[in-house]
This record gives sequence, C-alpha cells and structure tokens, in this order.
Amino acid sequence: MENCMRCPEDQWSNPKRDRCIMRAIDFLSYENPLGFALASIAAVMSVFTVTVLCIFMKHQNSPIVKANNRGLSYSLLLSLTLCFLCSLLFIGRPAKVTCLIRQAAFGIIFAICISCVLGKTITVVIAFNATKPGSKLRIWVGTRIPKYLVLLCSLGEVLICTFWLIKSPPFPDYDSHSQTAKIIFQCNEGSVLAFYLVVGYIALLASVSFFVAYLARKLPDTFNEAQYITFSMLVFCSVWVSFIPAYLSTKGKYMVAVEIFAMLSSSAGLLGFIFIPKCYVILLQPELNTRSHIIILKSK
Repeated sequence: MENCMRCPEDQWSNPKRDRCIMRAIDFLSYENPLGFALASIAAVMSVFTVTVLCIFMKHQNSPIVKANNRGLSYSLLLSLTLCFLCSLLFIGRPAKVTCLIRQAAFGIIFAICISCVLGKTITVVIAFNATKPGSKLRIWVGTRIPKYLVLLCSLGEVLICTFWLIKSPPFPDYDSHSQTAKIIFQCNEGSVLAFYLVVGYIALLASVSFFVAYLARKLPDTFNEAQYITFSMLVFCSVWVSFIPAYLSTKGKYMVAVEIFAMLSSSAGLLGFIFIPKCYVILLQPELNTRSHIIILKSK
C-alpha cells in the first residue's frame, strides 16, 4: 500500500500483488484445440474438393459435366479449394506477410467463387431462354460472356484490395487493453472501412447471384442447376449475414475463429449444393448421365 507500482504494459501483477509477471500472448495457434480443429476441417475439405474436381475431369465429356459450362465448374472447384486453404493463413502467429495478404486473398478468391456461380446461373438463363421463338439471346449461346462476367466481377474486388493494400495495409499488432491478464496478438486491419468494403462487395455479388438463380429456379433444367445454386447462395448469404454481429461481438482469437468458420461453412455450402448432387449421379446413377436421358427429359 505504501509503495504502489504500476506494472509495464506487457506485464501484470501476480496473484499476491507483490511483483509483476509477463502477460500471456494470446492468438489462434495450431496447438490450440480450436485452431487445430479448424485447420483439420480446412485440410479435409480442400482434399474433398480436389477429389470432386478429379471426378469431374475424369467424366468431362459426360452430359452432366457439359450441361452447364464445364470451364466454370473447374474454375469454381479450384477457387473453392483455395478458399478452404486460405483459412489456414488466419491460423498461427501473425506475421507481416500473412497479415498483409490474408484478407486480400480471402476477398479476391471468394469474389471469384461467387462470380463463377453467377456465370453458371447466367449460362442456365441464356441456354433455356434462347430456345424460345424469336429470342435475342440465341446469339449469346456458346459465347464467352459468362467467363468475361467472372473476370469483370472479380476485377472489382481486386481494385478494392489493391487500394486497401496501398492506402492502409494490415499489419501485426498487440492489443493490451481488451483483456487484463493477456495481450492479444492480432492483425490490425489498417482500414476497417476497407475490410467492410471487401465483405460488402462479396455480399453484393452473392445477392445478385441469389436473385438471378431464384428467378431461374423453375426453368426446365435437366439437372436442377438453378435450384441447387439458389439453395447454395441462400446458405452462403445466411452465413455471412450471421457473421457480422458475431464478428463484432468477439475479441482476439475467437474473432479470427468466427471469420474462419464463416469461410469454411459458406464454401462447404457451395460445394455441397452445387457439386455433390452431380457426383451422386456420376458415381451412383450413371444411367441418368446419358444424352438419351437428357433428350427424354427435355421432351416432356
């Protein structure tokens, strides 16, 4: 009481309050059970996505793979693989390089994913509206419009991330005020506005994709492509709508874990609803994966 001394910022008093001890450094590490679980899920899902890609490449000439833009399906699967692997950048001790690239990588890769979904939906709309008598969409069948759309939509996210990295790039930072006995070692996003612009642009693309897929859900698609995309985008939008309040209400490693969970669950939703039904037909019901079956369904 006579000689009260304030501990340095990186230290805290011991239980007896008679000396200062070093404060623990807290971050989401691979040794942490939560970090290990998220990293394991990301690794398993990335391997599973590559397996689906291999199945599609092996059956690349089958009607179910060719039905809705084979190239976009490959691009989407590769992007989903990178989405799962991108979450690993958020685990481990923050470093200058990982802090600099992780949010930009997340934003660009997810923008490519949603752009591919939008491209696939546009392909469905063009294909089935072009069959109507006098339709002006007939001239766009077989063109590269969906691929150009993917490039254009992805370019918007690239410009946002480039501006972010030039103007106010993320960096490793210590938060010594949120918790008393621990120092949170985290990546300071540099510009909170830029982070929300990145997430907001992805939300905009997802909303447009969901709207277009919802409008096309009743088109006579042989493999229900538009319906699967509608469900996948519903899951995607639900996850990221829930992400914002959860992200704002957490601190430290749990904030990072919330973002990783949103990345993994939304990517798994896209993979599950868009590709798993097709793999089921390819592997377990090959009699449905024939040109004659498609002609019979379209004639009904």
